[in-house]
Amino acid sequence: MMDKSLFKLKGFKITFVLLFFISVLQGLAIIFQAKYLAITITNLFNGEKLSLQLLPIFLFSLFYLGRQFLTKVRDKKMATFASDAGSSIRQQFTKKLFKLGPNVTEIEGTGNLVTMALEGITQIETYIKLFIPKITNMVVIPVMVFAYTLLLDVKSALILLIVLPTLLFFMVILGIAAQKKADKQYETYRTLSNHFVDSLRGLETLRLLGLSKRYDRNIGDVSERYRKSTMGTLRFAFLSTFALDFFSSLAVAIVALFLGLGLINGEMMLLPALTVLILAPEYFLPIRDFGTDYHATLDGKNALQAINRIISLPEQEKQNDMSIPKWNEEASLQVSNLSLQYNESSQHSLKNLSFAWKGFGKIGIIGASGAGKSTLINVLGGFAHPTTANIQLNEVTMNGFDHQKWQEQILYIPQHPYIFNDTVAKNVAFYTPDASNEEIKAACERAGLTKVIQALPNGLEESIGESGRVLSGGQEQRIALARAFLDDTRKILLFDEPTAHLDIETEWELKQNILPLLENRLVFFATHRLHWMMEMDYIIVMNHGEIIETGKHEQLLQGNGYYKQLIQAQMHGTEEQHD
Repeated sequence: MMDKSLFKLKGFKITFVLLFFISVLQGLAIIFQAKYLAITITNLFNGEKLSLQLLPIFLFSLFYLGRQFLTKVRDKKMATFASDAGSSIRQQFTKKLFKLGPNVTEIEGTGNLVTMALEGITQIETYIKLFIPKITNMVVIPVMVFAYTLLLDVKSALILLIVLPTLLFFMVILGIAAQKKADKQYETYRTLSNHFVDSLRGLETLRLLGLSKRYDRNIGDVSERYRKSTMGTLRFAFLSTFALDFFSSLAVAIVALFLGLGLINGEMMLLPALTVLILAPEYFLPIRDFGTDYHATLDGKNALQAINRIISLPEQEKQNDMSIPKWNEEASLQVSNLSLQYNESSQHSLKNLSFAWKGFGKIGIIGASGAGKSTLINVLGGFAHPTTANIQLNEVTMNGFDHQKWQEQILYIPQHPYIFNDTVAKNVAFYTPDASNEEIKAACERAGLTKVIQALPNGLEESIGESGRVLSGGQEQRIALARAFLDDTRKILLFDEPTAHLDIETEWELKQNILPLLENRLVFFATHRLHWMMEMDYIIVMNHGEIIETGKHEQLLQGNGYYKQLIQAQMHGTEEQHD
């Protein structure tokens, strides 16, 4: 019933002990509140004056206010604990995502991970804030009320005891059914999140291709499935609430019936009978509260399990980063038998790749869609760890590239560079935050950004990104190039389809700015646009995750292999446009 991961939360034990202590005090307040209320009513029924009831009324009010005060203290404590726990889980989650790299985004879906990090954490906080105190009350208060009732009237206590298992049985059965519905609802919600975020990111392309209405209908269909799933979950929640209310009310009615018969037959006094009657609803109240809030916390429980699943994903142990050498013109890299398989049930994304290089140079990676170009770039950048590999970097043996000292030497330029919600200057100085304005301007000039910056009202201080001025695809790539020009210390360049979404004219202009950047560096340039290969010193031709050809452009053209087929296919316009 309670997720085991809750016990691992920082401060959980102290919080749980405090909640247990508060529940005991609330139980005592409930008992004494009922006792003095029953005394006041009994004395008035016996004809005593109201002025003589000031003490029991005062004591009733004192315990009533004490109960409310304890509830406020508990709620405030749980709000703080839930907030701290949510912050801790968010930090663990984001830290894990950074360690796992972009591959987990591809597997889990961007929308799903965004939903986990934002709404999921909020749902977890609600789950912690409501679930733990409710279950503590459910364990403590009914036991205390039952024990006190047993002292007053054994028959009434037995009725309460007999009804409780029935109530719990229906709560468990309906809870299991609601859990299954909630799991299905959460899966639908994940699908909806992925559809929405992915469609939002590709909205410009969808509108350009005239496919926006189709995807709009697709999101509408997923939303309708989510609505139906939510309504199905709510039906079980309402049914569970009805069952709890029905059986608890029936039990109170039976208790009242027997108490009435006892009073009529003279077998029982009014004071204990009235006390038991007041306590009977309090006996069932924690169970009813728990049953009601249980359904409200199912999403939080599912979110906690989903996030813990990501946090528990295994990480590859890194070797000592201090041994990773700086890349220079004398450095050498030899890769052999490199394979990557994301899980046991999937096919190999990369299979038995082997290549070698020494010093600076430009290595082109070419292939059709799905050939594994981007996956190889991810491995080289340390974003994905190979399943098997034998990597020799100078005299250092590695089994992957996910080393901080290696990654500190890398400049990564993807197909869609991320533009932060900040000024142009700070975006350009992303790798080198201490760069001067003169250095930033020089880098922008080399990247062909000067005219763009001059056209901006605030120049380098113009805000860009999500909440600022929107840049074109070519301008975003120039920002990424300016970052690279600004940092001359990083000698390894990774390009992943940097011009795939640009038109021919923009790509040609951008190419003139990119070519000087490639000098005196080790460059891995993955693209499906073959004209770049004429600029490369060495070409790796890939197909279905394997290297099928290597060599220079002229050498590969002389053969009648896959590379020549790619050129012929692209000349006839049949080659895919995206990896």
